[in-house]
Amino acid sequence: MSVPAPLYVLVGIASTQIGGAIATTLFDELGPTGTVLLRTAFAAAALVLLWRPRIAGHSRRDLALAVAFGLTLAAMNLSFYEAIDRIPLGIAVTIEFVGPLAVAIGGSRRALDVVWVVLAAVGILLLARAGGHVNAGGVAFALLAGVFWATYILLSARIGRVFPGGSGLSLAMTVAAVLLVPVGVAGGGSALLRPELLAAGAGVAMLSSAIPYSLELAALRRLPTRVLGILLSVEPAMAALAGFVILGQGLRLRDGIAIALVAMASAGASFTGEIQAVPEA
Repeated sequence: MSVPAPLYVLVGIASTQIGGAIATTLFDELGPTGTVLLRTAFAAAALVLLWRPRIAGHSRRDLALAVAFGLTLAAMNLSFYEAIDRIPLGIAVTIEFVGPLAVAIGGSRRALDVVWVVLAAVGILLLARAGGHVNAGGVAFALLAGVFWATYILLSARIGRVFPGGSGLSLAMTVAAVLLVPVGVAGGGSALLRPELLAAGAGVAMLSSAIPYSLELAALRRLPTRVLGILLSVEPAMAALAGFVILGQGLRLRDGIAIALVAMASAGASFTGEIQAVPEA
């Protein structure tokens, strides 16, 4: 029996957020920087084995694009891990969603898109309020991760035209891993060599990168990108659920309303706009 394409997307989202929640449990030993280094390095190794990218035959301009993509991946993942070190997972993912949302409605002149902007803005303001368990540093890092996620989406379209399949992403992920070595070693130190932490880092890489990317690529073959964008709008809610179940991170009613507003804005923008739905790496 054929598996419904939307199920691929939902399983991929769940995998991503479970990976993020598990990554948070490694921060006491590795810190956010050591954890993101392990995740990125193992993800790069898996992608290289899968796609076997070739440098030969590509111009310097193509390779420079892959390096820029890798820099974006490194900055996006590092900013996000710094965010979830400071604020709950569900709140961080919701704030980060401003990046894809901006891409979805960027350049639009439709009056209806103003509604989605207002909904998202109200949601973000509710989450970024002073006091409570949300601090300014965590919000700032989540917003920065959103900026880099938007950049990732825009660059991925160009990478896809230059490199076949996922070879461009595998090259970029390798660049990202190399760039993260200094901060990762500084944050994780000798703990990066502990077998149990290496195994956990490999598991996070599979859950957060390899599995969701593969599932969402499979879904894209059978779903319009607009439908995929609508399905991805459940990601903030899934992140909040993962944070609650795995990490015990509770949310107030106000937080739940804010997450729902941003999810509605994302779904609405995907439905009415020309969103380019690309999975988070």
